[in-house]
Order: sequence, then structure tokens, then C-alpha cells
Amino acid sequence: MAVVADEPIAETRPNPALRALGWISPSAWSLLIIVVLWELVVRIGNVPEFMLPAPSVIGQEFIDYGHRLLPNAGVTLFEVLLGFALSVLISIPLAVLIVYNKVIERTIYPLIVSSQTVPMVAVAPLLLTWFGYGMAPKIVIVILQTFFPIVVNTVMGLNSASREMIYLAKSMGASNWQIFWKFRLPQALPSIFAGLKLATAMSVIGAIVAEFVGANAGLGYVILVAGASFNISRQFAAIILIVVIGIAFFAILEQIERLAMPWRRIAR
Repeated sequence: MAVVADEPIAETRPNPALRALGWISPSAWSLLIIVVLWELVVRIGNVPEFMLPAPSVIGQEFIDYGHRLLPNAGVTLFEVLLGFALSVLISIPLAVLIVYNKVIERTIYPLIVSSQTVPMVAVAPLLLTWFGYGMAPKIVIVILQTFFPIVVNTVMGLNSASREMIYLAKSMGASNWQIFWKFRLPQALPSIFAGLKLATAMSVIGAIVAEFVGANAGLGYVILVAGASFNISRQFAAIILIVVIGIAFFAILEQIERLAMPWRRIAR
């Protein structure tokens, strides 16, 4: 019986348009659907602009008022970054001291926990009285808002190190510094980054709260002024910039986390 050779299967190439759509992330699709529905609801329902402006109106606000929004966004971003950086420099060494010094653990740690029961809105006017209306009270509020999750998560991570591993390291002559650097710190990194990522969102909130209480620049100040003049579209534009700052800050920290813990990428 004659053997018939199989015909070569024609290679099917995906449509370039469909391939381009595949590059869009699911979250971007969700956001796009929400924006379209928002626009339709406002247009079809004839919702007044002073109650809920359409996304196209907010976009026009960006075009018309962007030259004022972006500098104010820069002020808020500076407050967030500087306050967050100082908070990390304070919180992580403090957490290490709490883990290694029982006196500090019993005296300072309860005060740190109890400090979170005081609303930041109640503290902000005092800070303005002490530090004035400049940049200092905003930075202090960001630090107060962010240091708690960093300290608590770092302490939890450092205390989660395996006791058997520490005993083994000590029995082999490892110093406290070697145990910290090679065992405790690597195991604590996931908890530390969890605290840092939580603090990114809280740092943005802290900066906006500080600007609400007293400021002459920043996105919180823009929201206050726009609210006084019932400019709802400008308020939405400022809120969108706040969200963008928070998401971008979080995404950058996630990339730093991936670089700091390459073994987690391999495990996945």
C-alpha cells in the first residue's frame, strides 16, 4: 500500500490586532470598562457635572489645568518620598533594636502600638503649631503614618527565624552579626517588604491629610480649594493623580522586592 505523505500544516499566525490587545493587562481592561460605563451613565442619565463629571470632562480638566496640577503633584510626591525614606531609616533600625534588646521591647514597643490609637487628623494641628506651615509637619505626619507597619512587620519577620537554625549557627561559632545577616534578615525580607508596601499607601494618605490641615501647595490643597469653588472635575483630577502616585510607588517597590529576593522568582 502506498504511503501518502502528510500535507504540511499551514502555520496560522494570530491577527496583529488581537496580538496587540493581548498585551493589555486584565486590570487595564477592567479600568477601561469602568471608564466607558462611567461615561455612558453620566451621558445617558444626564447627571449634573457638579455631582459626577464624566471622564471626558475630567480629561479636559487635565488639559486645561495640567500646568497647575502637575507642580502640586510634584509637591505631594516629594513629601511622600522624603517622609517614606526617613521612616524606613528610623523604623528598621528601631525594629532591630526591639528584637535584640528586651528592655527596648518592653518599654518602646507598647508605646509604638498605643500611638496608633491616636487619629492623625487630631495630631496634625499640633504639628502645625510646633513646626509651622512649611514642609516639616507634612514630612513628620508621613513618618508617623508609615513607621508603624514597617516596625511591626520587621519585628515579626526577624522573630520568625527558625530557632533550630539559629542554635545550629551558634554551635558552629557564628557571631550575632553573621546570624543576623545570613539567617534572620533573609528570612525577614518578605515581612519587611509587606510592611513597606503597606506603608506606601499610608504615606500618600499621610501627605494628603497633612495638606488638608494646613498647606499652600500639593494635591490635598488643590482638592480643598476646588471643593470650596464646587469644581468637582478638578477634585476628581487631583484624586486621580493621587491614585497614580500611590500605584506607581507600589509598583516600584514591588520591582525592588523582586530584585532583593531573586530566590522567590525561581521558586515560582
